Amino acid sequence: MQIRHFIFSLIILFPVSLFSQDTLPVMEDFSAYANYGDASGVKRYATQKVLNQTPSRIVSVGYEWQTAFDMPDVPLGEMLPAFQDVAVNQVRGLRMQVNVPVISNDRIIWQMGANYWGSRFDFANSVANGQVKALSSPGLITAGINTTIFKPLDEKHLLIFQASADLNGAFRDAKDVSSKGITYSATAIYGWKTSDKNIIGTGLARTYRAGQQIYVPVFLWNRTFSDKWGMELLLPARGHLRRNFSTGSMLQLGYELEGNQYHIPGGNSFLQRGEFKPRLIWDQKIAGFIWLQMQAGMRFNWRFDMMKKYDGKEESDRFFTSYLRNPFYFGFSLNFVSP
Repeated sequence: MQIRHFIFSLIILFPVSLFSQDTLPVMEDFSAYANYGDASGVKRYATQKVLNQTPSRIVSVGYEWQTAFDMPDVPLGEMLPAFQDVAVNQVRGLRMQVNVPVISNDRIIWQMGANYWGSRFDFANSVANGQVKALSSPGLITAGINTTIFKPLDEKHLLIFQASADLNGAFRDAKDVSSKGITYSATAIYGWKTSDKNIIGTGLARTYRAGQQIYVPVFLWNRTFSDKWGMELLLPARGHLRRNFSTGSMLQLGYELEGNQYHIPGGNSFLQRGEFKPRLIWDQKIAGFIWLQMQAGMRFNWRFDMMKKYDGKEESDRFFTSYLRNPFYFGFSLNFVSP
């Protein structure tokens, strides 16, 4: 399928996915814009932020780097019983995202966005397996679109819907792009805002964060305990304890679960990749609405399975599994944030 066909398919399918269960690969921060209120005597609606919450990114450009690690038990080929251990010098890639409001008022906030995530593996030794070799050249990409709707029902109750469609794979050129690389994810949350310092909610997600399509319950809890301390949880996807040093600098300790399913055109196979990342994050205001974010932590392998078919889950669907060793990782980004 040519690129124009893929774009056309997204235009057709995206509005449908918004109102179905098709939404959420990388669940973005849905607390996006400034606080809204109503004049006295008019019905009031819950806002989407708590006090001292981390700033919401409108435009973000960043880079991530993983240090050296081993990739054991890679088969030389599909029909060969021999295996090799592959050494990886580094994994690196660009990360970008854009989130813009379509509608923003006290009754509803509707946001549209786009994202890009690149991962290129630098191997220290020669790799015989063509499926694995594709991770170096051309490398893995995720490029997608997403939407988020924040709908307050009254002053305390709220709904959050999120939808996304991603194209994932190792694509050398346009002829490699096909619908086999598209994944859809979704989430829906019902929540309560009990005060300006506390939002709690629960819901259901369809996600590829662990590398494989799963349906999981989700738990949202954003809480500010004091001027200095708070937490921001969206479990099981991520969770962080926050330390505010000032209105322009904050430190977070927590984790994020990342991943997706990638189409490997050369072998017509599918890499299911999931990563668990405990980390420290530093956010610093540079000037105006420009912030710098730096993070450091470890990348723990959650899943690295090469499968024979889309959404394969059975043992008979598997080419091989490699239990990657766990390196340190570092990242930074420049961000234009909301007021």
